[in-house]
Amino acid sequence: MRRVKKIKILSFVKFQVFLMGSVGLLLGIWYSFGGLIIDVLVSAGWLSSTAMETPGLSEGTLLAFGALIGMPAIFMGFGLITGFMGGLMYQWYYKKFGGIQADFE
Repeated sequence: MRRVKKIKILSFVKFQVFLMGSVGLLLGIWYSFGGLIIDVLVSAGWLSSTAMETPGLSEGTLLAFGALIGMPAIFMGFGLITGFMGGLMYQWYYKKFGGIQADFE
């Protein structure tokens, strides 16, 4: 077992931004395809447009595909904040308690 002594904050921030951006992209794809399916079903007449409050392929489609850019950007912003805070918290934790032990193989 090795003791992790220090985490470079910028390196941890980059990791968090990449990780959260990837999650945001996956969720954006999921959201946009869900919106596309609903809009296509309404346009095909299989669902009632009054029940769904959408006239078919419309602003909802634009917003659904806007999620492909917006959700990763928002998640990357949260990754930036949480990565910075997490790196600072680990530095504080190491000073107080001596870090964590990890097995690197």
